Amino acid sequence: MRPVSRGPAPRDYRRYGEAIGDLETALGTYCSYCERRLPVSLAVEHVVPKSLVPELETVWDNFLLGCTNCNSVKLDQPTNKRDFLWPDVDNTLRAYVYSKGGFVTVADGLTRTMKGKASKLMELVGLNRHGTEGHPAPAPRDKRWQQRNDAWDAAVLAKSRLEALGDDPAAQDLVVLAAEGYGFFSVWMTVFADHAVLKQRLIQTFKGTAADCFDVNANAVSRPGGRL
Repeated sequence: MRPVSRGPAPRDYRRYGEAIGDLETALGTYCSYCERRLPVSLAVEHVVPKSLVPELETVWDNFLLGCTNCNSVKLDQPTNKRDFLWPDVDNTLRAYVYSKGGFVTVADGLTRTMKGKASKLMELVGLNRHGTEGHPAPAPRDKRWQQRNDAWDAAVLAKSRLEALGDDPAAQDLVVLAAEGYGFFSVWMTVFADHAVLKQRLIQTFKGTAADCFDVNANAVSRPGGRL
């Protein structure tokens, strides 16, 4: 899950819906949880549900961007900043493993406490829902896992074409454009895990990516002030 930084509040909001344009400017048109690109149909997502803590309804630091599927799974389930990992607080890229087939799992190597927090966020928005046996079943119109797999296949093809072209800078441009169009930042970062230059370009291209979550080789590191 892409770690993000929304920056300071651009202004005060009378209604939370007024923040959608500012959030898209800060974070790009990507769901903050599943990472798919949605030029339309994103909504202001409340980290802590407004129905449970009304005073946070129009607070910038409580906003992320959510797609219909992530929002419909999350609904008004009680949340807090303590018991879950969050993409605006932690380096959530270190928390999950993305693999062929559209699978998302909690990363090995985390402490028991961090695994628990990562699992709670994954279940909260349904990132572990998948159309194969042994996984929580997605709703009929929940295609997130299939779209992750499509992005994976596109990234693998792009990598093979880039290698065939001798890592030409112009070909790198096309890879970055494809990634920006597909979304699923974590998928592209995984497939290109051994290509530091391209990963740096992905970090720079996806607006709102928290650059302080990566070292000079674009490897994920602990987030300053975060728990992971």
